[in-house]
Amino acid sequence: MEVDGEINGESVGRCLSSFVDDGTTESHRYFLARRTTLEMLKDRGYAVPNSEIDLSLHDFRNIYGPKPDPDRLRISTALRSDESKKILVIFCGPQLVKVNTIRGIGAQIVNRESLSGLILVLQSKITNQAQKSVDLFQFKVEIFQITDLLVNITKHVLKPRHQVLTPREKEKLLKKYNLQEKQLPRMSVKDAIVRYYGLEKGQVLKVTYSGEITQSHVTYRCVS
Repeated sequence: MEVDGEINGESVGRCLSSFVDDGTTESHRYFLARRTTLEMLKDRGYAVPNSEIDLSLHDFRNIYGPKPDPDRLRISTALRSDESKKILVIFCGPQLVKVNTIRGIGAQIVNRESLSGLILVLQSKITNQAQKSVDLFQFKVEIFQITDLLVNITKHVLKPRHQVLTPREKEKLLKKYNLQEKQLPRMSVKDAIVRYYGLEKGQVLKVTYSGEITQSHVTYRCVS
């Protein structure tokens, strides 16, 4: 809202209220988490249109409302290199995730063809019984808390650049330096970067460090 006025005798061009986010915290969290998830999928090689990633908070609220229905936030896409490999992202509500919730999700996707992965974005805890139900799925299921996705960690200024090596690139690396896989520095499968890229044990990351004080250097880490 454009408002002209005075503060302590000085003219101001816009009302201070125009800089205040008058939407809900809930919608803002969903907006940030969904955007990071889309960026994550794109970095993994999935087909994600830039128009979805670049959606503004204002447009997001126009589409999904001030209190988004988590079911409408779902994302379904496939690998650019292999359209038969599809992944589904489901955003769960703020309630505790119980076994019936997981069974309900399973019933919804049981007839989906070629689903090779599922990502669940939670806002609350998941019970032990629900986790056991997740483990029964016939494909990889990843679980993120919504707070893990409010910021894209790969874009942090202090984070080094990470590049996932292909199996061929890994083979060439080991051959070049006459190494065995076990001789490479390790990186936990629970590491936030490893989870972001959805890596499996044995995959290798090229890590490039750069800075104004220290010289740039490269190291390699194997997921363990």
